[in-house]
Amino acid sequence: MAEPLGELAVVLVSGGMDSCVAAALAARSHRLAFLHLDYGQRTEARERKAFHDLADHFGAEARMVADTDHLRRIGGSSLTDPGIPVPEADLASTAIPSSYVPFRNANILSMAVSWAEALGARPVFIGAVEEDSSGYPDCRAAFFNAFGEVIRLGTRPGSGIRIETPLIRMRKSEIIRTGIELGAPLHLTWSCYQAEDVACGRCDSCALRLRGFREAGVVDPLPYAGGPAA
Repeated sequence: MAEPLGELAVVLVSGGMDSCVAAALAARSHRLAFLHLDYGQRTEARERKAFHDLADHFGAEARMVADTDHLRRIGGSSLTDPGIPVPEADLASTAIPSSYVPFRNANILSMAVSWAEALGARPVFIGAVEEDSSGYPDCRAAFFNAFGEVIRLGTRPGSGIRIETPLIRMRKSEIIRTGIELGAPLHLTWSCYQAEDVACGRCDSCALRLRGFREAGVVDPLPYAGGPAA
């Protein structure tokens, strides 16, 4: 890759497709510090592999895997509690699904802002999507705008730390097309909520991803249980 340019940016990288494309956008003009959160999610081992693969690809000059196991212990989500089944996708539903991890993004952003302040970084990139998502309340633009005020009030004067949500208004198909245009390594990403070898094709995350690739007219590079058309 080309020599890194510009200021240092902290990029939250789950290992999924959205965070990959957010990282590709950040990489156009920033040096990169990649942050991944292990909060006891079912597919953490696979997500962590994707995170390190993406950090290697983008040449991140710093990387951190932070343990936020308190979210697992708090519970209340099918992503962290094996006693709660991961629901099959219902993309027409307007209800908040059981895969929602209570107030997760506030916890994640707090850690990212702490690291950014310690590093002297100003932008914090997160690949959050409002419209084409599972309806999580902490993925809305209004939430990130409000959190920006928390950052202003809670960091040292002049820190200049800000949240960047470049995908917030995009649909999955737009994210995929943007990723392809940027040469983002979508084949290195992982989206499934419940499987770590072959994606299930049935959870919300798989269904949103598959719909996005269909709408974009592109074949998803990941294998799925039951075949690529799952």
